[in-house]
Amino acid sequence: MTAKRLPTDWKSDAMRKRIARRYAAERRFKAAGLFAVMLSAAFLAFLLFSMLGNGLRGFSQTDIAVKVNFPASPILLDPAAITDEALANANLPMVTGEVVKKALGPDAGDWVSPAAWTVLRDAIKADPEILSRTETLTLPASTAIDLAAKSEGTPEAEAAVERLKKADLLSTSFNIGFLTGSDGTDPTQAGIWGAFKGSLLTMLVTLGLSFPIGVATALYLEEYARKNWLTDIIEVSINNLAAVPSIIFGLLGLSIFLNFLHLPRSAPLVGGMTLALMTMPVIVIAGRNAIKSVPPSIRDAALGIGASPVQVVFHHVLPLALPGILTGTIIGMARALGETAPLLMIGMRAFIATPPGGIIDPATVLPVQIFLWSDEVSKGFVEKTSAAIIVLLAFLLAMNGLAIYLRNKFEKRW
Repeated sequence: MTAKRLPTDWKSDAMRKRIARRYAAERRFKAAGLFAVMLSAAFLAFLLFSMLGNGLRGFSQTDIAVKVNFPASPILLDPAAITDEALANANLPMVTGEVVKKALGPDAGDWVSPAAWTVLRDAIKADPEILSRTETLTLPASTAIDLAAKSEGTPEAEAAVERLKKADLLSTSFNIGFLTGSDGTDPTQAGIWGAFKGSLLTMLVTLGLSFPIGVATALYLEEYARKNWLTDIIEVSINNLAAVPSIIFGLLGLSIFLNFLHLPRSAPLVGGMTLALMTMPVIVIAGRNAIKSVPPSIRDAALGIGASPVQVVFHHVLPLALPGILTGTIIGMARALGETAPLLMIGMRAFIATPPGGIIDPATVLPVQIFLWSDEVSKGFVEKTSAAIIVLLAFLLAMNGLAIYLRNKFEKRW
């Protein structure tokens, strides 16, 4: 015979102590979770604050107002015959230095950017009659003056900034050249457009290859493939590929696309194909999970009204699984957008002075550009690096926003 179980005495001291310990453990768990969230938020806030503090200054530039007496300057140009060839032969970089020294003093030759001569060129090209009068032009300051104006310069540069401020010749403007230019050896000339366009072309190639192949693979494995040892090996291989370090895919791209197929080095085509190999397993796994989540009743109902198996898949299963597939795709694309190692292996770390015109032109990408700038000696590249990170995050947020929009648009509830 088994002993009769007595009812629980919820008012006993032992039971009250047990309940108190349970509540205390729950409070400790909630406190630990709240502390973890607050700690993560603090680290994120510190990261954003430090990045924005340096990066926002990268979107601004310091300008110097210089009064240029064109008739007295050593510019030997005929206002009636201003051509690109004549401007190219006028030695405007040397002329700009002489003009600045005459206007601001003999020690002011290094106060303007090496690219300041382009302002003179554009002014002459826009109005050739400027050669016959005195005009005040706004020239971009050099890196030393720019940093001193932002409280990070040398004593000599800070003294020059004080002189310019007292003469009311110093101003700050939005650095549009940072968004429209390409890489440069001087921070005042460096821009992000070349790397941004390279990232955009690379992502287009990656998406164009990985998405259709990944979705087709997921459909085949879930809807058509027989369950045997071969499909088991394929599934294990895909799961393992999703965890392979990215540098391995870079070595694969180097050996196949460059050394074997002899495709153009440092091109978005090769970079996109390499990243597609890395992104495809993630899309396949996400696609299979999304297809599995479609209720079997959808398939049965479609077959019951006479739809063929292909119609069931493409008219019912795939549209319902598309939101989940897009979620996995954007996760894979976001990982690919931030990758550096595989692209370094295929040569996308070259100095590219002009934006790529297509997917076979030499190019670099935003993560590699950030990596290269972070390794520069000049302090002017510090704020350029942070500004480029802001551009990269904005690009990533735009991709996520597009994915959320498409997911919500195609999402169907039942």
